[in-house]
Amino acid sequence: MAGNSHNLPPVTRRKSILAFKFLIPFVLVLSLSVIAVTQYFQSISYLLRPLWDTPPKPFFRIPHYYAPNTSMQQLCQLHGWDILPSPRRVFDAVLFSNELDILEIRYRELFPYVDRFVILEANATFTGIPKSLSFFENINRFAFASSKIVYDMLPIGDLDPESHQMPFLVEAGHRRALNSLLTRSGIAVGDVLIMADADEIPSPETVQLLKWCDGIPPIMHLELKNYMYSFEFRVDHNSWRATAHVFTERTKYRHSRQTNLMLADAGWHCSFCFREIKEFAFKMKAYSHADRVKQESFLNPDRIQRVICNGENLFDMLPEEYTFGDLFKKMGPIPRSASAIHLPSYLIRNAYSYRFLLPGGCLRPG
Repeated sequence: MAGNSHNLPPVTRRKSILAFKFLIPFVLVLSLSVIAVTQYFQSISYLLRPLWDTPPKPFFRIPHYYAPNTSMQQLCQLHGWDILPSPRRVFDAVLFSNELDILEIRYRELFPYVDRFVILEANATFTGIPKSLSFFENINRFAFASSKIVYDMLPIGDLDPESHQMPFLVEAGHRRALNSLLTRSGIAVGDVLIMADADEIPSPETVQLLKWCDGIPPIMHLELKNYMYSFEFRVDHNSWRATAHVFTERTKYRHSRQTNLMLADAGWHCSFCFREIKEFAFKMKAYSHADRVKQESFLNPDRIQRVICNGENLFDMLPEEYTFGDLFKKMGPIPRSASAIHLPSYLIRNAYSYRFLLPGGCLRPG
C-alpha cells in the first residue's frame, strides 16, 4: 500500500520517528501550559497588572481635623466651612447580608448622630443562594434603634430568575430597590445620605461634620482604614467606596467612584469580620466575587481558621495593585497590630463581647 510506512525509504522513516518524538513533548508542554494558564489565570493577571492596567485618577484628600472638647463651630471653620444654625438630618443606608455583629457596632456607634437607619436585605445572596432574613430574625437585638430604623425585605422573586448567574447584576438590582426604600424613608432635599456597605463604618466625628457644617461638598468619598478579619489586621487606609451626599432629587444609591473628593481618615472598613467560621464560608460563596473560590478546600474550616489567624488571603490571591512596588509590598500575610486605639468606642466598651475583633482574638468557634 502506498500509505504503508514500511514502504517508506529508511531515511524518511527515521525523520518521521524523530518528528513524532519531538511532537509528543511539544503537545505535553502545550497542554500543561493551557492547564496552568486556565488554573492560574487570575494570579498571572494580578501579577502582571502593572503592565496592562492604568491606575485610577488620585483622589483629592480633604484634611480632617478633630480633637476632643473642640466646638463644632471651630471644627467646621478648620475645614473651611461655616456652621449651620441647626443640624441637618443624616440618613445611613446599607444593603445587609449577614454581618450582624459589625452592624450592631455600626448602629450603636452612630445612633446619637444618625436620624434614620435605612436597611434592605434579601432572601437570597448576590449569587442566588437562598438565605435567612438575618436582620429580621434578630430584630430584637436592634430594639435600641427601632425608632430610627427603616427596614424592608427584597424577595428574590422580584429579580430576573437568570440573574443569579451574574452576581453584579443582582447586586445592582438590590441597589435599585434601596433607592425605592430611601424614597419611602422620608429623606428630603438637603439631608445627608451616607451610602456604604454594612462593614464600612463612618466615625462619629465624620458624621458630626456632615450634620453641622455648612459648605460641605455635595458628594465626597470617605477614606476608611481598611481592616481584614478583625481590627488586628490593618491592610491600609485606602478603602474609598463609602460616600456622603447632600441629597437631591437626582441622588441614586451607588457603591462606585462618584467624585474626586475624599474626606481623609473618616472611619473604618472591617471586611470579613465575623464571629464564627461558618459566616466566613457563607460570605465566600455568597458575595459578588464568589468566583474566587477556585477549590472546595478553600471552604475547609481548619484552613479558614489558619488563614484568619495568620492574616493570609482567603482566596490565595495576589494583591490588587497598579505598581510592582505596591504589589511586592503587600505580598504575604498582613502584619499584625497590637493597637486597639482609635477604634469604634462601642467596640472598646464592650471588648469582652467582641474579643474576636481585637488583637489576639483570632480564634473563632466552629
